[in-house]
Amino acid sequence: MLNKPTDTIASLAKGLRVIECFGADSPKLTITDVARRTGLDKATARRCLLTLHHEGYADYDGKFFTLTPRILRLGMGALAALPLPQLVQPWLDQLSEQIGQSTSVSILDGTEIVYLARAAQRRVMSIGLMPGSRLPAHCTSMGRVLLAALPEAEARDIVLRSDLAPRTALSLTDPEEIMAEIARTRARGYALIDQEVELGLRSIAVPLLNTRGAVVAALNTGVAAVDGGAETLETRYLPALSRTQAGLRRVLP
Repeated sequence: MLNKPTDTIASLAKGLRVIECFGADSPKLTITDVARRTGLDKATARRCLLTLHHEGYADYDGKFFTLTPRILRLGMGALAALPLPQLVQPWLDQLSEQIGQSTSVSILDGTEIVYLARAAQRRVMSIGLMPGSRLPAHCTSMGRVLLAALPEAEARDIVLRSDLAPRTALSLTDPEEIMAEIARTRARGYALIDQEVELGLRSIAVPLLNTRGAVVAALNTGVAAVDGGAETLETRYLPALSRTQAGLRRVLP
């Protein structure tokens, strides 16, 4: 078993913490920014950042560090090696063509969802999404579907550990209200989100089950909130999502 302190490399752990600082809301960071976000001292943060720069994983303009596309090698290879993205991508492509909307598949990782595969038809979010992108689980349709698949106590623990700061004026921030929505999702088998992640965006998601009936991922589509209520997604897109869900259940291991 590799669980002793001597079995770990502290410098590697620090470097990974530095990489995780960067995101869609923080693409450019100074040494001071990174030190504050990681809890590392400035000298250590500086060495980590300069190492990333030396190895081609970060650019440096003398003040700000930004990650380069080379950083994708660290995660894309692992994602590509997973059988799930390879299996679902053709189904996503077909579904997206059928409904004329972007579709995605994600899994749960802690308090967030991680996008594994995506078929983009049109951009309805201000941020670009691709495999490896992350969003909070508690306020996303795929996140609520995945939380609904967990025992209630486990789902509650994740919600309580989440950052419940509102992303829009319509975001649910009370843990009990969020748990009620998760229970509703569990009962009806799908989740609807109406502009909780971003104003002007609605989404609907269903769980993806494998051949043994276990939930292994979530499938959704996101559309612009232009007419009617969120319930219109049920009639317009749920039947197609359900057909894809049924098809994938026959092939997912």
